[in-house]
Amino acid sequence: MGKKKNYSGYKAYQYLEPGRDYRAFKLREALKKDWSYRVPLSKEEEERVGQIIEKNIVIDLHEHPVLYPENPAETLLLNHEGRDFMAYEAMSIAGVDAVFDNLMNGSSVITSKHGWKWNDTIHDLGQRLCDIAHQDFVIHCKSVEDIEKAYESGQLAWVAVLESSTCVENEIDRIDILYGLGIRSMGLVYSESNMLGTGLDEMKDGGLTDFGYDCIVRMNKLGMLVDVSHVSDQTARDAIESSKKPLVISHAGSKTIHTIKRMVPDDVLQAMAEKEGVIGIESAPGYTATNEEKTPSIDTYMKHLEYCIELLGIDHVGCGPDTLFGDHVGLYKAYDDRAANAGMGHYSRPRQSDDLSVDSLPDYVRGLENPAEAMINIPRWLVKNGYSDNEIAKIMGGNALRLLKQVW
Repeated sequence: MGKKKNYSGYKAYQYLEPGRDYRAFKLREALKKDWSYRVPLSKEEEERVGQIIEKNIVIDLHEHPVLYPENPAETLLLNHEGRDFMAYEAMSIAGVDAVFDNLMNGSSVITSKHGWKWNDTIHDLGQRLCDIAHQDFVIHCKSVEDIEKAYESGQLAWVAVLESSTCVENEIDRIDILYGLGIRSMGLVYSESNMLGTGLDEMKDGGLTDFGYDCIVRMNKLGMLVDVSHVSDQTARDAIESSKKPLVISHAGSKTIHTIKRMVPDDVLQAMAEKEGVIGIESAPGYTATNEEKTPSIDTYMKHLEYCIELLGIDHVGCGPDTLFGDHVGLYKAYDDRAANAGMGHYSRPRQSDDLSVDSLPDYVRGLENPAEAMINIPRWLVKNGYSDNEIAKIMGGNALRLLKQVW
């Protein structure tokens, strides 16, 4: 994390009065003590981890570094208020120099219960930027130079990201507007199809649309990173072929290791790597388990990471934990209840099986429960399991930095 982080104690929206200026919720403790875990190391190994983090830029390619309500059922009420609370203090000890904050616009339900609306996206981004403008620890990152500055100055580079382009609708110039407001990475589709292409939840895979192709061309021209997480396999293939710049799969794993639709098949991974792209291995509950071991852990996470290194080479693998400061599984259940009980207008049909059963998940993934846990334990595991300092530096941020230099 470069020099010691210069965090002065700022709390999200501390310039406002809770209960008067905004509706207050009881937010969960960021680092839940009884869930905390560190991969055990010897004194010499501990020193190595510290030196690696100190000497190298660490980049988290996919995260939600915000505080969630202690009661997960209140999350939807918080979403409706349009005000997320960044976990500044917890991120100051996460060992990270740059974090890609995916703004949860699918659950930004200020004006619509379905999310992904343009006005809600701009509201969400504006509220976060207003909060950031009142503190001095986080830099709104718009360039590689901002990441390097954060590393040198003991700050955190905050990269604003959208997980889906759904809010663009059929207006390609909206991509320019988003870029102008500081968005530097955007997913094409989030599971359900939109104007750009097919999502991975659909029964039939129509791939990338003509409009989706136009959007990729525009994103390439602007210098906005294209993310093909959550898209269908054919949409990913089409997007990789269409882009003149490298792409990212910011948070996923190997479908060979865990054969569920959320994971990525070998041919897509290889095509991405041939374009000089990077995959960030994710650790969200359930996803990066394995076919043999259904309970996710840091060891199953590493099965995905090591398989991708073997398949693609170490230059194309990074970290995209996809975690948050709250009860992740409780959040899944809250959204399931919302879809079932809130009149969402979704009807069952014969379809491919879902990724996972929420009821079968453990309460949390030990050692990967939040951004601070994940980005500290990944290098610890790598040191413990014989990776060199140079290899760990690539995985923890070097590969991502190379990618951003090519795209931005």
